[in-house]
Amino acid sequence: MKIKEMIVVEGRDDTTRIRLAVDADTIETNGSAINKATLDKIRHAKEKRGVIIFTDPDYPGERIRHLINQAVPGCKHAFLRRDQAKAKHSQNKSLGIEHASVEDIQKALEDVYELADFLDSDITKEDLIHYGLIGGEKAAERRKRVGELLHIGHTNGKQLLKRLTQFQISKEQLEEVMKVLEQEEQDV
Repeated sequence: MKIKEMIVVEGRDDTTRIRLAVDADTIETNGSAINKATLDKIRHAKEKRGVIIFTDPDYPGERIRHLINQAVPGCKHAFLRRDQAKAKHSQNKSLGIEHASVEDIQKALEDVYELADFLDSDITKEDLIHYGLIGGEKAAERRKRVGELLHIGHTNGKQLLKRLTQFQISKEQLEEVMKVLEQEEQDV
């Protein structure tokens, strides 16, 4: 699988792992302190080939994603679930792309989203309340699973509507995912 876009990752180990999964070039941020030179490189790559931001599913990874998105709007985004990015050895609590399987990396790069400028969404805050995604007893757990099913990452209650809108998720898509979630909850 060849990826045209440059993939932005956090470090060298991420690059090594991605190259096992796909034929791609990467830009490494070397942690969350992104400097101007790195942002300039990302900006140039976006103009020439496009960019996919593929950071770890943790707070620093989300911070890097946000900083890049602010400085270089219009990048695409790929996400891994936290369980896909956990180190395989129980004593190692590390979380990162470097721990993901080749198959999980390939799947994440197939399910890439492009952020849109804030378009109108047919999903409302009331819909999220209705589906128990905000304000409910199991809201955090349900949001986590919706993020996994839609491949948009984990969000808090405030971020969910924004991310659904940015990734142009329709109300129909959300309803389909909610049916899957409700079926899973019944099967438990």
